[in-house]
Amino acid sequence: MTTSPFASALERREAATLGIWAFLATEVLFFGPLFFGYVHARLAQPDAFASGSHHMHIVLGTLNTAILMTSSLTMALAVRSAKEGKAIRAWLVATALLGLAFLGIKALEYVSEWPEAVQARGGEARFYFLYYAMTGLHALHLVIGSAVVGWLAWQAKRFGASRYTPVEVAGLYWHFVDVVWVFLYPMFYLLERYSA
Repeated sequence: MTTSPFASALERREAATLGIWAFLATEVLFFGPLFFGYVHARLAQPDAFASGSHHMHIVLGTLNTAILMTSSLTMALAVRSAKEGKAIRAWLVATALLGLAFLGIKALEYVSEWPEAVQARGGEARFYFLYYAMTGLHALHLVIGSAVVGWLAWQAKRFGASRYTPVEVAGLYWHFVDVVWVFLYPMFYLLERYSA
């Protein structure tokens, strides 16, 4: 028989919540240098960044933003349903499928932008480097998030009003990934397009 280091479910929940917040803080530090690099490069070469932004597929970027924001809603509904002891599988499946739809559209976008990106020079090449690095890292986080949410959907019967912590922790991670996109979308698709 294994013993838990926690005396109660509340202690387990608090430890898990503290752990995910600490992890998300390290993720902010991970993304931070890339955001700093973007700001520095944009200030140094504004014309090249404006030119690069005009080549982004704004319709696909906007569609992906809508998909990801909808996935945030479905994830929040999954967490709420778990806390209330209601069925959560449909919300989790919807969240994972929306995440996969985002990734599929992003892959299409990558393929269509690649020929131009490899021919870019100077500041525009830096724009594309940062675009692929930052959105690629975001996509990797979304792949991980979709896998976790998919696993939770598969294990959905285990979660109820007294055991919702894994769903809540996954929800915090999912919302973090969405918040990162909320910054990436205007940086690459909107700022330079409408400031020029």
